[in-house]
Amino acid sequence: MATPHIACEPGDIAPLVIMPGDPRRAERIARTRMDDVRLVSDVRGIQAWAGTVDGVPMTAMASGMGVPSLSIYATELFSQFGVRRICRVGTCGGISSDVAVRDVVIASAAHTNSSVSTIDVPGVSLSLAASYDMLRGAVDHARSGGRTAHVGSVYTSDFFYSSRMDIVPALDRLGTLGVEMEAAGLYACALANKGEALAVLTVSDHLKDGSADLSSEERETLFQAALEVGIAALKA
Repeated sequence: MATPHIACEPGDIAPLVIMPGDPRRAERIARTRMDDVRLVSDVRGIQAWAGTVDGVPMTAMASGMGVPSLSIYATELFSQFGVRRICRVGTCGGISSDVAVRDVVIASAAHTNSSVSTIDVPGVSLSLAASYDMLRGAVDHARSGGRTAHVGSVYTSDFFYSSRMDIVPALDRLGTLGVEMEAAGLYACALANKGEALAVLTVSDHLKDGSADLSSEERETLFQAALEVGIAALKA
């Protein structure tokens, strides 16, 4: 049965979902990395593409920007379509000096200023972390391939344009690798729905050095390394 935001039948969505933020990136993944591709949903410009990756059924579907948008799609996928694993493949801004633009970040956990970490259990800030098996699969794949991949926490912010740059040094001291806008929401949805989730991110810009920031076109196309790490996590 279709949901308000996904117009297809449960069997049209694979148990494994690749989830970039950008709908154009989802289509690019489908057309360049998947076989037997078909469009199974197209509501509000968020298309779901079903097919196979190396013979394994997968779906590529965008999340849109921010925790609220991602939470709608992730919740419906987990609760209504039998999805078992979702891997966010997106971008982040670098915080740590240990990461550089174009590096891959595998987000083992997500700090956040979103209420998603506190709303479900009053008085408790939930630990929003990646699923272990997916995390292990991603790390093993990245290291075996000799890729530059960093493993650690990221910061999920509700604000793209924020005046609170004063918190960046503290996040850096705590080992936070980068900042983005969706991972904490994905991990919270996975917890709530007994699913599994991971975010694998390409560093597209750096808060300490803007000289090497990627262009919008590069952000769309230079994600192949992160995509392969994410696929390995889904298949682990």
